[in-house]
Amino acid sequence: VQLVESGGGLVQAGGSLRLSCAASGSTFSITVMGWYRQAPGKQRELVASITSRGGSTNYADSLKGRCTISRDNANNTMSLQMNSLKPEDTAVYYCNAVVRPGSWNYWGQGTQVTVSS
Repeated sequence: VQLVESGGGLVQAGGSLRLSCAASGSTFSITVMGWYRQAPGKQRELVASITSRGGSTNYADSLKGRCTISRDNANNTMSLQMNSLKPEDTAVYYCNAVVRPGSWNYWGQGTQVTVSS
């Protein structure tokens, strides 16, 4: 499975960004997908996740109400709409896919999101 993120960039506080992740390869084996982020000097943390058919989503408390995760299995894509961005949202955002069997984790290369104050 290969994952490629896009949509990062520089935005002012209060602005919005939409991140996308395109999956290729053995996409039929993907179960849960998610977005993680890592700010300088901090550990990577979960932003949001979505189950294979989109029936269940999970959000980090810091972003709850400000972002929406979605998934299009027909096109093997996943998106993250982020609104009301804050400077503390600045980080590299990574796409993640859990692949069966074995629940292996696959990662994209990351996309930089920078929110200016």
